[in-house]
Amino acid sequence: MIYAYASLTITKPEALAAYREKAAAALALHGGKIEAASADLHAIDGVPPIPDAAALLSFPDRDAALGWINDPALADVHALRRDAGASDIILLG
Repeated sequence: MIYAYASLTITKPEALAAYREKAAAALALHGGKIEAASADLHAIDGVPPIPDAAALLSFPDRDAALGWINDPALADVHALRRDAGASDIILLG
């Protein structure tokens, strides 16, 4: 199992709503799932920038995570997320 941290700064809530409708199914195509997601975020150490929303994603392995982000069939789904504002996804491992 490998995890990814997604950080979102939302500028277009309607694009994010459209992304959310497709996100779980897109993740599932590569064995991924949303472990936790929230817009209620608080720094507990240091002073990191706080995004509008964050999610912890899981995948069976690194290849599955890379397959998800690089899958040409999912380009439209990733475009919805990117259109919603700034998004950073960090693979943990």
